[in-house]
Amino acid sequence: MSEFDGFRDDDDLEDDVEEIPQLFYGSADEFFRERLRYMYARKVGASAEFRWAARWWESPEAVARLEAIWRAWEHLRQDAATGSSTWWAEHADHHMPILMSPTGPFAKSEDTNKHGEPLPYEPPPDGLFPDMRLQ
Repeated sequence: MSEFDGFRDDDDLEDDVEEIPQLFYGSADEFFRERLRYMYARKVGASAEFRWAARWWESPEAVARLEAIWRAWEHLRQDAATGSSTWWAEHADHHMPILMSPTGPFAKSEDTNKHGEPLPYEPPPDGLFPDMRLQ
């Protein structure tokens, strides 16, 4: 055995590098705007069971929860076996009822929609949610 038997060449090192999955959505805003608001097409409003604010990004709690929901979705989408179910059960189904509760961060919101329509949405100010794919 030579003194070099314990060393690996550069080709072996390249094989060990795990490819980091690219983000599908660049921000929580993009995720909400293009996906989540359509998945939760519930009637919202002061006289409805659920509340939502088109300017959700004005609520620090909503931003934090939607960031968590988005990041979990980005991670769990890589798991073809149970990722989707895990995301629903442990993330979306946990945070969204809190956000949409009549006593949640949007309790005073007067934004409305009709049954089956996506949740209300208003674009955030430029730069509030930079595209993380470009970082």
